[in-house]
Amino acid sequence: MLNLRKTIFLLGQKLRNPNMLKEYYKLKETEKSTIEELKLIQLQKLKRLLEDANHTPYYKKVFKNEKINILDINSLDDLKKIPIITKSILIKENDSIQNKKYNKRLMKSETSGSTGESLKFYRNEYWDSVNRAAQLRGYSWYGVKPWEKNGYLWGYDFSFLKKLKTKILDFLVNRFRLFEYNEKKTMNFVKKCKKAKYLEGYSSMIHEVSKIANKNNIDLSNLKMVKGTSEQIFESYQKSANKAFGKKIISEYGAAEAGIIAFECPHGNMHINMENVIVEEINNEILVTNLVSNSFPIIRYKLGDFVMIEEDHNCVCGMKHYVIKEIQGRVGEVIQGNINKYPSLTLYYIFKNLSSKYDLLLNYQAIQCKIGEIELRLSKNITETEKHYLIKEVEKYFNKDLKVDISYKQFIRSKNNKLRTFIQKL
Repeated sequence: MLNLRKTIFLLGQKLRNPNMLKEYYKLKETEKSTIEELKLIQLQKLKRLLEDANHTPYYKKVFKNEKINILDINSLDDLKKIPIITKSILIKENDSIQNKKYNKRLMKSETSGSTGESLKFYRNEYWDSVNRAAQLRGYSWYGVKPWEKNGYLWGYDFSFLKKLKTKILDFLVNRFRLFEYNEKKTMNFVKKCKKAKYLEGYSSMIHEVSKIANKNNIDLSNLKMVKGTSEQIFESYQKSANKAFGKKIISEYGAAEAGIIAFECPHGNMHINMENVIVEEINNEILVTNLVSNSFPIIRYKLGDFVMIEEDHNCVCGMKHYVIKEIQGRVGEVIQGNINKYPSLTLYYIFKNLSSKYDLLLNYQAIQCKIGEIELRLSKNITETEKHYLIKEVEKYFNKDLKVDISYKQFIRSKNNKLRTFIQKL
């Protein structure tokens, strides 16, 4: 059965990501490289990225206005000559940033992220393969094979066809998923984890799984790796995790547009994926250059997170890659319904569905001051039809478990801080 699962995975990989295994082996070869060797790789990839960026109307104009000759970019320090880019620019200049040179094997990506601003772009196959290869390298540190049975705590769409498609894809990759966040369904999910090799998803929901496992004295130490992503992993989660899983929740840090930025090694250090990204830290705020984002160049991107980076870190694992010591700004909390609990990124999927289904792009912020109630603040007015779509999506995810009040034309961004899409005041 294991060989069949491996065969299915390798066939799927060959069809979707033909470059993935080649890039994975490259990453394994450079795993113990020196900083000088890693920086040389970065510079080579940066030059190629800038050549591709120069094919886009947006960057062609930027380079001209800033009097930047890409042939003069001969060191990583020269990268600072290029202006910083933000998510609002990626959205506004979307079509002029997309590189029309890449028009085959494109994969649509959508994200609203923690800023609540919707972004759509297209990744070429190489970009997608390299990103998946970086993830597989992180898995390899824990002895995880991608075809092994795994649990997934992530978002999904409620439409019948998309739910069916999700179940088929989950079956093919030997994955099971939690579709309803209530205690009974979570208990069934916990029982399935007994036969799994790894678990990944929202850190807040991994915490809920660990609590139910502990409550029912279910030992899940069979899991080789428990990985949290998209939300901050609170220290308060780890005590419960260690009891349930026999290990801590490790972290993968990244974003759809920025790729895999860092992955936590077994010794507790978040190593930056230096072969594929350049990370700058300005006033503790992270800037990311995605070195393989050739079809939609992401250069000096202000992601919105506040970080601390350590360049001179001698990790026991032997990697010389820079380390992210702390991430402040990716806060994942639980929305408290009258009966059930929901990951705060449920809001992300509601607004992502509005974007993909109805082309309705909304900036939002949710505030919870009372259990079972939430205030949804929108930055603009919407029509009655659009309101119907919004309420329809909200009810799909929260049913009648949460009363939602909607307010319009709200100023939802602090003057000096990153927007938090969910604020809990319980």
